[in-house]
Amino acid sequence: MKSLDDDQAQDIVSIPLAGKSNIADHMVIAEGRSTRQVASIAQKLAERVKQAGGTARIEGLANADWVLIDAGDVIVHMFRPEVRSFYNLERMWALDEEGEATEVVEA
Repeated sequence: MKSLDDDQAQDIVSIPLAGKSNIADHMVIAEGRSTRQVASIAQKLAERVKQAGGTARIEGLANADWVLIDAGDVIVHMFRPEVRSFYNLERMWALDEEGEATEVVEA
């Protein structure tokens, strides 16, 4: 979250997934103002994760409309604003099994 904030990502949201999904413990969603900024933020984040001893896989850098950084227990989605609005992942993951809204933490 700090790395994204330091690189001027916008509208950063963290969604806790522990107990809801086995793909990760947290999902972080953020956006950049342009494809260039989205790609840059994603690459810097992946480098920082690796420098800290973790692993990070990146998907979607070619177009950089939606870049996914898989850092194991944390998955980060970086979007351009229009693409984020279209897919609306926050809404999909913020609902529990009964369809009740759960807490979405905004930074």
